[in-house]
Amino acid sequence: MSLTRSQRGFTMALALAMAVVMGVMLMKVAPLVSAEVQRENESELIFRGEAIANAFKIFAAKSGRYPKDLDEVMKVRPRILRQKYKDPMTSGGDWEYITQVQPGASGNTEGLPIVGVRSRSIKDSIHIYQNKTLIRDWLFSADQNLLGITDGAAKAGTVKAGTVAKPAASKG
Repeated sequence: MSLTRSQRGFTMALALAMAVVMGVMLMKVAPLVSAEVQRENESELIFRGEAIANAFKIFAAKSGRYPKDLDEVMKVRPRILRQKYKDPMTSGGDWEYITQVQPGASGNTEGLPIVGVRSRSIKDSIHIYQNKTLIRDWLFSADQNLLGITDGAAKAGTVKAGTVAKPAASKG
């Protein structure tokens, strides 16, 4: 069966109209999908950050000091951290480290004890964590008192900023 020229034109117009409608629908759905992906990544960030902070607490309890990097935590047996988690909110996955002491005048933090991590992401969050809505402000620390948390503030979820350091370049 052969279509006439007008029937082919109608079929093409109908296909074009359907493509336009589908494009409009996709434009409406894309922000919802993007928000859902961010929501999942934020939940994963909280899980990973809290797991790392907990591993730092256990490491300090076992060794009497805080680790100098995540690799040191991964060497403890039996394992206290399932894997060397990456920051799910950034493409590189590198954390910013919260150090136990202030770096010297040079700002070099290599070799300083690490008590926590935070994301490098500067996005506004969907979740509210520690009464913070900027992802970069979410601190995952093994030593809450180091960050100025009192019992009352801890219950309210408020945190003062700690010393934040960039991680040393990975070796390998």
